[in-house]
Amino acid sequence: MNSINLIPQKYPLGDIETRQTTHTVLMIEPVAFGFNDQTAINNYFQQKGLGSTVDIQLHALAEFQGMVGLLRSKGVNVLVVRDTDEPRTPDSIFPNNWISFHEGGQVVLYPMFAENRRAERRNDILEYLSNQGVAINNVDDFTFWEDQNLFLEGTGSMILDRIHKIAYAALSERTDKSLFLQFCKVFGFEPVCFSAYQSVHGKRLPVYHTNVMLSIAAQYAVICPESIDDPVERKAVMDSLEKSGKEIVLISEQQMNSFACNMLQLENTEGNQLMILSRTAYDSLNPDQIERLKTYNELVVVSIPTIERVGGGSVRCMMAEVF
Repeated sequence: MNSINLIPQKYPLGDIETRQTTHTVLMIEPVAFGFNDQTAINNYFQQKGLGSTVDIQLHALAEFQGMVGLLRSKGVNVLVVRDTDEPRTPDSIFPNNWISFHEGGQVVLYPMFAENRRAERRNDILEYLSNQGVAINNVDDFTFWEDQNLFLEGTGSMILDRIHKIAYAALSERTDKSLFLQFCKVFGFEPVCFSAYQSVHGKRLPVYHTNVMLSIAAQYAVICPESIDDPVERKAVMDSLEKSGKEIVLISEQQMNSFACNMLQLENTEGNQLMILSRTAYDSLNPDQIERLKTYNELVVVSIPTIERVGGGSVRCMMAEVF
């Protein structure tokens, strides 16, 4: 995709965001899902050697189709685009890293860390969405920053509190601070950046994406404070969440490793709110956590074990919200 200069809109994006949840999501059906060596460099959730390439793709496709069917049965509008056979893009099932949608027909494209993920960005997807009635009035393109090895991977890197105009980012190789601050300045978000870690073979290593340690819904937030080692940064994040009036549901690092934060609140076409989470995540939660989440929304539990283990991402990564 061609670069587009980053020019602020007449009204900053933050000024037109009025909803936290949407009833429409974009999902990409995989044709060559598999272990990605280029992302495994800093995604410590990925697991290798879990079957043949063909078996992994077949299992992932079945899990994907099961998730699409379940979401549609709950009244969510799921727009599905099939991946292309060439070029091979093993992580195309995770579109939220390269694109985000916002009210007012605003679309943002993002620079990606792994070279083989950059081919996931396809103009024909935007054309398809437009033909489906999705308003696309302006596209802001950050992708030229890849030439300078600077990356910001969409709503994987950033968790957006759209109502309060706050953006949270755990800095990493995939989430550059300068780009994050630029995004916030251009689109009218208050930035909250910090470092988050997980224990890997006895070492504290950066969490690759913010959305594995934080999820923000309309009324609450789910967070793993144990992952923020710096007490000053941890307090700043918690204070910001509390200031926004959200109930805070705390999870452990063990639960984080089971994707208990990689969930996404949606609404259905009738306006009822749903929290989408994986079976792995749900099974890691304790009864109190489950009851607190159920207070605000129905829990829609999706079984995607192959996608989680091989791809190192869960349900939130598989859905790009369309506003």
